[in-house]
Parts: sequence; structure tokens; C-alpha cells
Amino acid sequence: MDMKAPIRVYMTRKLIGVRPDDTVKRAGEIMIEFDIGSLVVVDDNNNVVGFLTRGDIIRRLVVPGLPNTTPVKEIMTKDLITMPADTPLRDVLDVMAKKGVKHILIEENGKIVGIFSITDLLEASRRKLETAIATE
Repeated sequence: MDMKAPIRVYMTRKLIGVRPDDTVKRAGEIMIEFDIGSLVVVDDNNNVVGFLTRGDIIRRLVVPGLPNTTPVKEIMTKDLITMPADTPLRDVLDVMAKKGVKHILIEENGKIVGIFSITDLLEASRRKLETAIATE
């Protein structure tokens, strides 16, 4: 894995999202359906206005005892952590470690174009290992 490669090489381009007024229950159902741990929250113009993770649901809904009918906008992360798509993988991992996050949004020309997660890193490592084994 090339730590100097731009993050766009490793990011996931398919963003799955919910609307701010969707319920947290609906968000959880989508996470289960797609086997993912986070969702972007998009407004009517498809602009990313928030981010929702399993951790957000646990910390801001389950533990305080809020109902699963709570709108996503009440528990989503509004202060988005983003990185430009041309940022080297090493720098993205450094920011993620310092901020204590497992997901980071990737932007290009002022728009969110992808997401990078620890799972993406593991998947890239697995592919590299499989390639190395196949060439032996």
C-alpha cells in the first residue's frame, strides 16, 4: 500500500445517505441493509449537511434513552471532517488518528465525492496481500 498515494485511490465513491428529517430507526435500517457503519446526511439539493455513525447513534440516542423516531438531524455530526481527494493516504490516516475518527469525508472542488474509512484501509491491505500470495 502506497502511503503517498492520493486518498481518492482508496476512498469509497458510493455515498449512501439519509435526509435530516428521516428517523434514526430508518437510518439504522439502511446501515443494516448495506452493511455499513455510517451515512451522509443530505439536504434537498443533495448537499452533505451532516454525518451519522453507529457511534453517534449509541452516544446520542441509545445511552440518553431517546426514541428511535428521533430525526437524524438531532443526533448527526454537523461539524464535518473533510480532506481533499489529492491528500496522501499517510496524511489522512494521521488526521483520523489525531481526531479519533474511523471515517472521513473526501472532497473535490467543494463537493463531497467519497468517504474513507478504516474498513477501506483493511480492504486495500487484504487486496495487496492476496495479490502478493497470487504471484508467489
